Amino acid sequence: MVKVTELIVLHTTKFGENSLVVHSLSKEYGRRGFVVRGVGKKSAMSLFQPLSILEADITESSKSTLYTARNLSLKHHLSGIRENMFKNSMTMFMAEVLYRAVKDGAHEEGLFEWCEKSILTLDAIRSDFSNFHIRFLLEFAMALGFTPQAKALIPFAEAHYPIIERFMKESFAESMLIPLSGAVRNEIAEEILRYIEFHTDSALNVNSLKVLRELFA
Repeated sequence: MVKVTELIVLHTTKFGENSLVVHSLSKEYGRRGFVVRGVGKKSAMSLFQPLSILEADITESSKSTLYTARNLSLKHHLSGIRENMFKNSMTMFMAEVLYRAVKDGAHEEGLFEWCEKSILTLDAIRSDFSNFHIRFLLEFAMALGFTPQAKALIPFAEAHYPIIERFMKESFAESMLIPLSGAVRNEIAEEILRYIEFHTDSALNVNSLKVLRELFA
C-alpha cells in the first residue's frame, strides 16, 4: 500500500551502506522513522536538512514496522533559512527539541500543522528573529497540550517570570522585539526546556542550544 505523505525532517540515522532512517513528523503517521534507500550523493542528502518539509510516497509493510519512503521532493525550498547561517542553526535547535521531546510513535493532533507554520514563519521573517526560539518553545508546549500560564513557569524561571509573561501576552511581532542580552535569552531557553522536560518526563539534553548560545551571544 502506497500513500503520498508530507514529512518534516527531524533527524537521520545511517542504515546500511547507502540508506537512511529519516525520523520525521507527518499528519498521517505522527512521529515515525522511514527507510530511504539509495542515498549517497550530496545533492540527495540536501533533502534531509533539519526541518526540511518533504513530499514522499510511503510504502507500508505488514512484515516490518519500518516503512519505506520513496520519490522524495521538497515541498518548500526554504531559501530564507538555508541561505542564512543563523536561521539554519535555529532549525537545528528546533529539530532537536522536536526529535527528543516527541516520543517515537506519538501522534499529537495538530502538531504537524503548527510545526510547518513555525518553519515557514522563520523562513519568511527578514530581521529581528533572535528571540524566535523562545517563542517556539512556548508555542511548542501549547502544541503538546500543556497550555502554560506564565505563573506555571515560576518554579523553573522565577527570575525571568516578567519577561516570559511578556512573551505570552504580546503578539509574535512584539515578542521578537523584546530586548534581551544573549545570556538572558539562553537562560530563558534552558528554563523553558526544563519545563517541557518536566511535562514530558524526559531528559532532553539539547546539544544544539550551545550553538545558539555562541551565535546569539
